[in-house]
Parts: sequence; C-alpha cells; structure tokens
Amino acid sequence: MLSTQRESEIMRMVRAQKTCTIGELAEALDVSDETIRRNIKPLIAEGLVLKVHGGIVLPTHLDEPPFQQRILKNREAKQAIAAHLSQLIKDGDTLIIDGGTTCVHVAHALCQHNRLTVVTNSAEVARILAPRNDNKVFITGGELRPDDSSAFGEVALAFIRQFRVRYAIVSVSCVTADGAFMYSQLCDAEFSRAALAQAEQRVVVADLAKFGQSALVTGFGPESVDRLVTDGEPVPALMQVFAQTDLEVSWAQSVIDQ
Repeated sequence: MLSTQRESEIMRMVRAQKTCTIGELAEALDVSDETIRRNIKPLIAEGLVLKVHGGIVLPTHLDEPPFQQRILKNREAKQAIAAHLSQLIKDGDTLIIDGGTTCVHVAHALCQHNRLTVVTNSAEVARILAPRNDNKVFITGGELRPDDSSAFGEVALAFIRQFRVRYAIVSVSCVTADGAFMYSQLCDAEFSRAALAQAEQRVVVADLAKFGQSALVTGFGPESVDRLVTDGEPVPALMQVFAQTDLEVSWAQSVIDQ
C-alpha cells in the first residue's frame, strides 16, 4: 500500500499519462524536484514505475506496439512530415534512412524523386525505393528484427560507416521536455547515432505526439542534429533549447488540419 498521499497522486498521474517528467510532477504537486525524487524511490523499488531519463514511466509503457499499429498511429502527421521533408531532398541526393515508421512514410514521399542513393537498414524502405527511377539502394546486413524487417547489430553499424551521405534521416521514440531524443530499444539508438555521424546534414523526424515524453534509452541531444522536422510548432521552452544549439526546426500541418 502506498505510504503517502503524494505517492498516491504520483501514481494517479503516471497511470493517466503513462509517463511523467520530474518537472511535471513537481509543478503539479507544488514541491521541489528533489522532493519528487525522494517520493518516487519507493515506487521504483516496488516495481510500480520505472525510472527513465528525467522522469518515470509505467512498466508496460516501454513496450512498443507492433509495427503495423505504429505505422498507422498519427498517420496524417507522419505523412505531412514526410511530404515537407521530401521538398528538401533533390534528385541525385545521397541518404541514410532508418526503418522507423515515420521514415517509411518518408520513403513513400520520395517515390517521385530520381537517382537517389539510399543506405538503409530497413527492408521496407529498400522495397519502396529500390525499384524506382534509377535509384541505387544499399541495405545493411545484420540481425533482422521480425517486427519491422530492420537489421541491427555490429554488422549493420560497420556497413553504414563505409558511406558518407548528404542527409541522414532518423526517427525517434520520443523527445523529452529538455530536448533529448530517446529510444525504446538500444539498437535503434545505436543505429541512429552511427547514421548521423556519416552525414553532412543530420535530420530527425518526429510528430508532436512524441514530444514531452520519455523512453528507456538516451539517443543524443539537440546539439547532434541540424534539422528537426515535425508537424507543428513545439512549445516555446523547447524552441529555446533548440535555438541554443542551432537546431533548425521546420514543420507542416497534418493533412487532417488543412
């Protein structure tokens, strides 16, 4: 049984939101961040919540739904992001694209482009772009994840490190309230970091529903990215963080809002 009223309120909030930052809890309960950290310690010890970067989540919230469900979630926003980003890409450009659901939408949006050179760990992205318009597609080896047909591991990482491209386009599980880009799985974070290191322009695609959330693995900070493409203007506090690291943010309205 929970020992204090504050712990009960913390549990109520995290059950409602699935994930809460320390700052959100402190503001809602009108106490300091340090007080919240003391209150969540017994909850973590009992396994009621899990500690992640900057906050807590319900244990079940760390498990991502199947790929086919994820690709349909916020589909209009992801399509808008993909269409907006596709205007930046020119015929003949070189790209690394990961296998996240937003990046699959990006691949569809690039179907009218010509002579692209694409490096990817995603069998789905390769299937979409390889047969079209004199594109050249390189797909990594490595262990194939059955959920989304993406390859991971040292073989995949070593493969993409052979290329130098114009754009690396990566997706993320979430963007925290302080601007960190996070992942539910370590292998996704590792691949994205390796991809960004091989590009002249480092691009993250993420819909606004992923903002203000937290996940298990820290991928990288805003200083590691040149451009963030989303489907609406982030909150002013985040825009300030991004401005301090010279991260350019652009967005387009989802088709449902147009």
